[in-house]
Amino acid sequence: MVACRILGHRYRFQADGRTMRWRCQRGCGAGGEKVYTTAADARRYANVFDREDRDDMGRRAPLIGLLPLRIWRALRR
Repeated sequence: MVACRILGHRYRFQADGRTMRWRCQRGCGAGGEKVYTTAADARRYANVFDREDRDDMGRRAPLIGLLPLRIWRALRR
């Protein structure tokens, strides 16, 4: 897909027992899987990797580049 070539893949992660699988959300067919020693490990890694960077926008923002966003978030609190 053109979007994956330009913007990169948008992987979504899920755990099925001891196996963690990932697939590109855009449907280009990219993906893979990894088997962990326990199902809890697979679930934990899938939850951590499945987060979107946009969810934390403003909290992990660069100090100078997104300073207005940091100020706005501070005022909003």
